[in-house]
Amino acid sequence: MGIEKESLSTELQDKLTRLEEYIRGLGSLAVGFSGGVDSSLLLVVAANVLGDKAMAITGVDASIPERELKEAKEFCKEREIRHIICKVNPMKEESYRHNSPDRCYFCKHGIFTEIKKIAAENGIEYVAEGSNMDDLGDYRPGLKAVEELSVKSPLREAGLTKQDIREISKALGLPTWSKPAYACLASRFVYGEEITEEKLRMLDQAEQFLIEHGFLEERVRIHGNIARIEVPAKDIERLASEEIREAVYEKFKALGFMFVTIDMKGYKMGSMNATLQKAK
Repeated sequence: MGIEKESLSTELQDKLTRLEEYIRGLGSLAVGFSGGVDSSLLLVVAANVLGDKAMAITGVDASIPERELKEAKEFCKEREIRHIICKVNPMKEESYRHNSPDRCYFCKHGIFTEIKKIAAENGIEYVAEGSNMDDLGDYRPGLKAVEELSVKSPLREAGLTKQDIREISKALGLPTWSKPAYACLASRFVYGEEITEEKLRMLDQAEQFLIEHGFLEERVRIHGNIARIEVPAKDIERLASEEIREAVYEKFKALGFMFVTIDMKGYKMGSMNATLQKAK
């Protein structure tokens, strides 16, 4: 699948060319593939440039919703990109289970250690992940693991922001160009609260219920037995309407939540990180 760079601004053409040249210089590449906006573009460009010397590897554990895995599989199948799924178990790390502030470090370290192993077994020299320039502005302990394991970050090497990635993805005709930002379900827990597979299943089903009711950009944050729902401010009124409010309440109660609340501020990516700032 090619791309007509003429449809992009000169700046984006230059960034895309820089991305292609960087990947071409690697020779072979395994992309840690989540199926999200960033890793989808990275994977497609790698496949365009390297052919069968590019592959996707998806690390799966209880914090990854089934819908995300299904979409990742379909994405690779439709484009005939080699795709391997590996199971990982971050729960074995105490700091992960107890949701320490550096939880993401242990998770990413475990996932990319396994991905590097699989890549080597398949004759692929380098491994890459999909962080972009915007990820440098938030608390991202996972990037420390990426650096320690010498995992490549081609999107950052090319200077691409999230908006850049969406615009290029749209020009390329990728269905992910407008996909809402996503983070694993473990990010829904307040720091210090124990992460369990039961709670992860509750969150998965709760968020799936909201998605099925048209709330495509949403988060369900868990605080003990309380579910705190975040949707964009413009969607709060519809969420609070009698019919939907009652349906959400009954579903969440059936899942095991004692209390169900709506965050009046609205959805904000990484909102749990605010508790770290307060603690300083």
